[in-house]
Amino acid sequence: MVEELLWIWRRMIENGIEPNLFTYNIMMDVLVNSMCIESAEKVFDVMEKGRVRPDVVTYNIMIKGYCKSGKTRDAKGKLREMEMKRVGPDKITYLTLIQACYSEEDIASCVSLFNELVEKRLEIPSHAYSLVISGLVKEGKCYEGFAVFDCMVKNGCKANVAIYTALIDALAKSGNGEEAMKFFERMKDEGCEPDEVTYGVIVNCLCKTGKLDLALEYLKFGHEKNIRVNAVVYSSIIDGLGKGGRVDEAEKLYEEMLDKGCTPDSYCYNTLIDAFTKCGKIDEAVTLFKRMEDVGCDQTVYTYTILISGLFKEHKTDKALEMWDMMIDKGITPTPASFRALSTGLCLSGKVARACKILDELASMGVIPETAFEDMIHVLCKAGHIKEACELADGIVDRDHETPGRVRTVLINALRKAGNVDLALKLMQSLIGMQYDRWGSIKTRDKFRNLFES
Repeated sequence: MVEELLWIWRRMIENGIEPNLFTYNIMMDVLVNSMCIESAEKVFDVMEKGRVRPDVVTYNIMIKGYCKSGKTRDAKGKLREMEMKRVGPDKITYLTLIQACYSEEDIASCVSLFNELVEKRLEIPSHAYSLVISGLVKEGKCYEGFAVFDCMVKNGCKANVAIYTALIDALAKSGNGEEAMKFFERMKDEGCEPDEVTYGVIVNCLCKTGKLDLALEYLKFGHEKNIRVNAVVYSSIIDGLGKGGRVDEAEKLYEEMLDKGCTPDSYCYNTLIDAFTKCGKIDEAVTLFKRMEDVGCDQTVYTYTILISGLFKEHKTDKALEMWDMMIDKGITPTPASFRALSTGLCLSGKVARACKILDELASMGVIPETAFEDMIHVLCKAGHIKEACELADGIVDRDHETPGRVRTVLINALRKAGNVDLALKLMQSLIGMQYDRWGSIKTRDKFRNLFES
């Protein structure tokens, strides 16, 4: 009842009755919670000009209002104003600002405010530790995060599950899988019960280090403890099993996931589709792709890239091209990786001209893979299709896509990497591909295809 509240306040002022500090603070809190920030500012200004001056609670309410409305800069300004007017900020002041800065991913300000909190020797809430540690490890500053953790332990503050999970995740992502597991054991020893996020981090860590059987044990343990296992956990194990060639187990786990009512996300589908394509089960991969569409799960550019690559490996060129056209028709923008999968398949299928045509079509869409021609030349040389590589090199220069000198260098490197050192040396020692004056002022060049005739 904000309007009624303001009406009563105006009546009080008209009748010469000034509210006390407690009443002002209640009124400010109601206005801020109702997101009437401008009205709260007016009440604050009246307080500053009157006999009842704002205290730390009043400032905290105003700072909360600015943070809730996205005006973090104004909130920081109020903190500096408090210092100027000798109103000492408390732990709530700093926690509110740290939370706002964390939400805006301004970790530098989080750390700065946290350091102020330490310097003023105020009590540090456990949530402030959690926010700063999480922010630091998100930015890859693992050592700084552990330094704050050590500071917390020294101050007698008990770490919560969010803090432990953030640090375990940081260790795992930095490649310290064993240290992550030790920290996990320390967490349990100190009586902090892991939650579903913690188990997700642990399972992901075990999968990345190849300890799939142990990851499956933790999954089973999580079920026994009635911990809700989300799609991320299942996807991590399915991905690990797929990459380890244990596709039947990955498929079985996917079915278990459905039975337990856990809805797969795009990542989960993509990992299983990738596993199917790598072991030659392309029909199963296509079936999963269609199921994604049926259940309304987004098919990403990565989904299409996996399938296009898999279809080419099974020599289903027409199906791969249909998949590419479907992706374009749905408005999904190709990436350099998706074109690389397409061009590699087309080049190895003897359809180099088709790959070049599609590349021209992409250019008209504003998509220009920088190393497209270079990748195609390397693929052809590696497959032993040297003549096709030379013809492609000539076509690149003739269409003014690249300078002859650069194409010549790319072809030499491709031949060398493919193990065809003799041809690479022959090209290097010849004038093939170089522009030079043969008849005075007329610039010409030998075609790359002449490499086989000279």
